[in-house]
Amino acid sequence: MDKTKKMIAEVFSNIADGIENGTFKKRFKIGLTIYGSEHGINEMIKAAQLSRSKYGDFDIVLIGPKVDCDFEIVEVSNSEEGHRKMISLLEEKKIDGCVTQHFDFPIGISTIGRLVAPGSGKNMIISTTTGTMSTNRVDSMVKNCIGGIAVAKSIGIDNPTVGILNIDGARGAQRALKELQNRGYEINFAQSLRKNGEVLMRGNDILAGTPDIMVCDSLTGNLLIKIFAAYTTGGNYETQGYGYGPGIGENYDKLINIVSRASGAALICEGLKYCAMCAEGKVLHRAKSEFEKAKCAGLEEILIKEKPSDVEQVKMPAKEIVTYAIPGIDILELDNACNVLWRKDIYCESGMGCTGPVILVQSEKGEKAIEILKRAGYK
Repeated sequence: MDKTKKMIAEVFSNIADGIENGTFKKRFKIGLTIYGSEHGINEMIKAAQLSRSKYGDFDIVLIGPKVDCDFEIVEVSNSEEGHRKMISLLEEKKIDGCVTQHFDFPIGISTIGRLVAPGSGKNMIISTTTGTMSTNRVDSMVKNCIGGIAVAKSIGIDNPTVGILNIDGARGAQRALKELQNRGYEINFAQSLRKNGEVLMRGNDILAGTPDIMVCDSLTGNLLIKIFAAYTTGGNYETQGYGYGPGIGENYDKLINIVSRASGAALICEGLKYCAMCAEGKVLHRAKSEFEKAKCAGLEEILIKEKPSDVEQVKMPAKEIVTYAIPGIDILELDNACNVLWRKDIYCESGMGCTGPVILVQSEKGEKAIEILKRAGYK
């Protein structure tokens, strides 16, 4: 008995010392819903076992049927009940985060995934992979960037580099983010590894993992995560990366990380660790803070300027031979940009070059057209 008392006293003494000197770390509890996988419940249990043996610095709570294992289990009878129980456990603070599949987030929330770039082995954040920050494309991509920065900082990347994938809306997002940066919101833009070295990223940059955060829309991000997770297996079994990541929004208060129903044990193992890192890094608090800083820098005002307007009908000047290509105009803005030139009596046509959309004008009018577009805010 005396020996037991001594051991208990030593444990409490160590805890007290850890709290006093700052070395004591809370053990976070991460839930895992085990219904819903295309590979069965045993694959989910295997994922939990892998994560515990590989990391062991957080606890895992299974949400599903009663199974023969040594994990804490919260019993539910199906996937839908599992999601309801997951929400209640999060609200009651009985778990700090949860990994699940096929969860519907409200508008304003999108998930921040992580993949392993095959060209370098580097981890790269994909912002975003499912859900949507906004129903407006440019709005959504700008907010995806802010959410990605919050997640990166929460997992220990203090000054993450940001690249914008060269997709529809990228130019508008770049313009808005540059203005946000100029107004005081800190963004560390990456440079493409391609010869032009601009902020807009190519497919090569995904393979190489050029930026810490790759900003895109959720459908493109969803496709990227799926391809990079399963490209070695043929598609029906995901093995690589960390999944679709935590749902992030300006005021979202539940840490829910998503994996696919096709995800295998090795990926879910890393998804559990990713969730635990986000919990330890207070990712939801970080997100709120980052959005507040962006709003103080004029986020809402900037986004209003980027809202698409109705295309004004302007009389087209007389047709000319056009061979001078002006790149750098987003495809969603081509019609408005053409109208700007037509209004100045410069004939132009929209086109698509090998690097994206272009406006074509007569060679002699190229420099004048560029200057007009610059004044109108398109360059």
